[in-house]
Amino acid sequence: MCGIVGVISKAPVNQLIYDSLLLLQHRGQDAAGIVTMLGTKCFMHKARGMVRDVFRTRNMRGLPGTVGLGQVRYPTAGNAYNEEEAQPFYVNAPFGIVLVHNGNLTNAHALKKELFAVDRRHINTESDTEVLINILAHELEVAARDLPLTPDEVFKAVRAVHKRIKGSYAVVALIAGYGLLAFRDPFGIRPLCFGEGVTPEGREVMVASESVAIEGTGHKVIRDVAPGEAVFIDLEGNVHQQQCAENPTLNPCMFEFVYLARPDSVMDGVSVYQARLNMGETLAQRLISTMPPSEIDVVIPIPESSRPSAMQLAQKIGKPYREGFVKNRYVGRTFIMPGQGMRKKSVRQKLNAIATEFKGRNVLLVDDSIVRGTTSKEIVQMARDAGARKVYMASAAPPVRFPNVYGIDMPTKDELIAHNRSIEEIRQFIGADALIYQDVAAMKRVVAQLNPKLAGFEASCFDGNYITGDVSAEDFDTIAAQRRSQGEDEDGPDRSRLALQGAAEQG
Repeated sequence: MCGIVGVISKAPVNQLIYDSLLLLQHRGQDAAGIVTMLGTKCFMHKARGMVRDVFRTRNMRGLPGTVGLGQVRYPTAGNAYNEEEAQPFYVNAPFGIVLVHNGNLTNAHALKKELFAVDRRHINTESDTEVLINILAHELEVAARDLPLTPDEVFKAVRAVHKRIKGSYAVVALIAGYGLLAFRDPFGIRPLCFGEGVTPEGREVMVASESVAIEGTGHKVIRDVAPGEAVFIDLEGNVHQQQCAENPTLNPCMFEFVYLARPDSVMDGVSVYQARLNMGETLAQRLISTMPPSEIDVVIPIPESSRPSAMQLAQKIGKPYREGFVKNRYVGRTFIMPGQGMRKKSVRQKLNAIATEFKGRNVLLVDDSIVRGTTSKEIVQMARDAGARKVYMASAAPPVRFPNVYGIDMPTKDELIAHNRSIEEIRQFIGADALIYQDVAAMKRVVAQLNPKLAGFEASCFDGNYITGDVSAEDFDTIAAQRRSQGEDEDGPDRSRLALQGAAEQG
């Protein structure tokens, strides 16, 4: 999971990209990078850490130009601890291309071999983004050979890219001297939208992962990039668009609506906030069918993402909604911290219970999801330590039973508390007096009703259906082996120090 942004303007873009990345900081806290272009020359700065730590005044001064892109990274493929794998990536031929990518290529290993043996391109990292930029570079070279580079040649290259790569990908790329290219996978798994604004110097066009980055910087959202579509913005700000996939369908990632996206974003015509309210309503129905609401004294959300669902649930069952946990805003989101070791260390640093809201009460805790179960277990114990008589837990998402290979950090089944466990076994593990989960079909139904154009959802972590059709058990074994190989480093002193520096603020 990452946040990406690209801008074509007549004014300097370094500050605008920085501001946009702050608005997308929730999508990744491991690394950040910005590239700008002045004429055909690229200027890049990228490093491990949060946006405000990576970019100082001296770095911003070194990013001139009216064209640029940026990314905040949370690694789900490659080496999480290698600064060389921070984005953007750059290749010098053809033209000079810089690229940022949100998602995960499921056939990256096969493509890496193909690039070396057939395309004669060398890949120097384990990042699938480096594979992607080299595929795009090769196809642009083939499409524009002996021809001037026009939008038609760019779209021809994207069509070839779609045929070669599989998985999830939202991409923004700069082609030196020509413009900005954005495209999205044929299933629309990862989000991407574009908008425009007017500066004293002229029109400005912007592409970003979430609408909040566009609106929050004073721009107007035009629309989402369609699944399989490519949008090319030339240096004058003219927007060219073309569908480049053969059979595109709109199946956005359900976990975006559950947890990943900011509630004030609108994705593929769906308000994230309204989607979470709707999930709270169906969760209330599920709870009523499981246990009498009279057994509950108070509903308490686990901040932040669960608040809309918890409020709606409380209203539906007629029980008071209370804020029982205070969040330390200067510690990063637990779920997107690389590594279980750092996750265990951070839960009690992140939350503190208000004892008066728990003492002597039967409390219903509402979370957006339960992934590994370790955080839920500790929070249930915190509620008991604060004096709760009984602690019930409700999840606004269904059980996360299957690995995800499309760019979310839950790739191995051994890390998932719900994999091959019953609800009762999960309840016992987390120590709750009762455990209520969202229903998969109900969740899909209430989010889908917000936009009839949705064909479905990428919800593989809930239903085990991998919509790209190319995911095998071998893929899971490869990812698991990769994560095990990194495990020795993540809790070492160097890794801990870097993580603590990067945990300064949460957007």
